[in-house]
Amino acid sequence: MKGRIVKGIAGFYYVNIGSDFVYECKAKGIFRKDGVKPLVGDDVEIEIIDEENFVGNIAKILPRRNELIRPPVANVDQAVVLFAIVKPDPNYNILDKFLIQMRRNDLPVVICFNKQDIASEEEQQELRDTYEKCGYEVLFISVHEGKGIDALCEKLRGKTSVVAGPSGVGKSSLLNRLHPDADMETGELSRKIERGRNTTRHSEMFFISALSDENEKTYIFDTPGFTSLTLKDITAEELQAYYPEFEPYEPECRFGGCSHIAEPDCGVKKALEEGKISKVRYDNYRIIYDELKDMRPVYRKQK
Repeated sequence: MKGRIVKGIAGFYYVNIGSDFVYECKAKGIFRKDGVKPLVGDDVEIEIIDEENFVGNIAKILPRRNELIRPPVANVDQAVVLFAIVKPDPNYNILDKFLIQMRRNDLPVVICFNKQDIASEEEQQELRDTYEKCGYEVLFISVHEGKGIDALCEKLRGKTSVVAGPSGVGKSSLLNRLHPDADMETGELSRKIERGRNTTRHSEMFFISALSDENEKTYIFDTPGFTSLTLKDITAEELQAYYPEFEPYEPECRFGGCSHIAEPDCGVKKALEEGKISKVRYDNYRIIYDELKDMRPVYRKQK
């Protein structure tokens, strides 16, 4: 029997078989032997152990279209990156790192900024200018007031989307609005540190019936919030490829392979001075570049 993993907790995987029935399954030992771990979103084949109590074993993981490491999910069509405009203020460094991860996985991204109802037009315009100019789609919503939700729903319709972002930006509240039956726990923002409690502790996939029909199925992954991200699988020299707004100006660099950091006659830095490239994005590029340069491989001596 074939199904899709919609949740995984403590070694148990909950497999939806295309109806209202969900089977609680364990993964066979062969997966551990082969170093393979089932992921939420995986299409799988299961063996039924107890039909009455809906218990089974995962016998086979079907080929994945893609796989993300953080959040650890599979078979995704797009990413919706959710940040707050204010309270808390967006952490641009984390946002850019997440965009880099999604670009590395060839996943389209919609950047969604929540709390439009308490943000100024100037704050929204700054975010729009920063990210639309480098090719990303930007939406502004208010989960509290329901503003912008219809536009977001059209982006979600017929796709499997992973919704990810820091704690406290309204992910669980958004999911409750899109899928009331999810009954997600929502946390209050800490007034002292303006950081949300991480109320989602595992990745889970929900079928959004209101945005689905016979031909188009809509799923949303809800994932744990995070407060930091580390890029471990790219080098400093590769980083500029993940800033698409640099590309038009790189032919103007005097040196081939220009890092756009210290070299003279750099087309990217000239564009920055002329306001053609966002200072926020460029400053983050330099910070991430230095972080990657400091990540040296560790070699152990052979005995």
